[in-house]
Amino acid sequence: MARPPLLIGSSLKMYFGPGRSLEWTRDVAERCATHPAVRDGIVQPFVIPSFPSIPLVGPVASAAGMLVGAQDVHWEDSGAYTGEVSAPELAEHGVSLVEVGHAERRAMFGETDDTVARKVAATLRHGMTPLVCVGEAERGRADDAAAACIAQLEASVALARTRDGGSVASIVIAYEPVWAIGASEPASDAHIRAVGSALRAHLADDSAFREARVIYGGSAGPGLWPRIADSLDGMFLGRFAHDPAAFARILDDVVALEATR
Repeated sequence: MARPPLLIGSSLKMYFGPGRSLEWTRDVAERCATHPAVRDGIVQPFVIPSFPSIPLVGPVASAAGMLVGAQDVHWEDSGAYTGEVSAPELAEHGVSLVEVGHAERRAMFGETDDTVARKVAATLRHGMTPLVCVGEAERGRADDAAAACIAQLEASVALARTRDGGSVASIVIAYEPVWAIGASEPASDAHIRAVGSALRAHLADDSAFREARVIYGGSAGPGLWPRIADSLDGMFLGRFAHDPAAFARILDDVVALEATR
């Protein structure tokens, strides 16, 4: 069976407004449309803009084969939830990925394991892929980090497991050690590979996760992929990818590594 494409993309958070988001996406989309990593199906690129930018970014990204994501979602399909955005709304805008449980949402907006589980279930219920963020708060041993991440993952899918036959096959796990988010350097290669391998092994032991993938975030940028590729299924890029040329260099890293295999 053919290996699924690597997932490589970026959340623009609240750094860019609609105009800048569209400009960035056009630039990255042009690079992706002609890059052999994307053209040959090795990489599935994605972008996760702010809510107001999704209608602008979506057509440009989709035309170049990029998936479009959302940075959050509410767990209810409709109702008196001022300021929130529902899964049906996102699906109607062509959203494929929904980021859930990011450490910043937990720290700043009171996100809990319970609300994350509800959001994961809502995302799956409407045919989109949850991109579930997990990661340890403090720097420490890799086996302790892996145990913390697996516990977060299981809490995140607890509700979805009780519905629709219990399958959470399409989920994507974004491993982002909290202490490395926004840092000048990522966690060590050995640490990333150890936690990534542990998460993959956990998924492999459970048929409900048969198509799930693990990607790495946390100050991920050019040059990192060849050092961690044996343990992960892609990268979740941060501010390093604000320069579209850096995004292209990461695609170059993928192609160069593939050429050695």
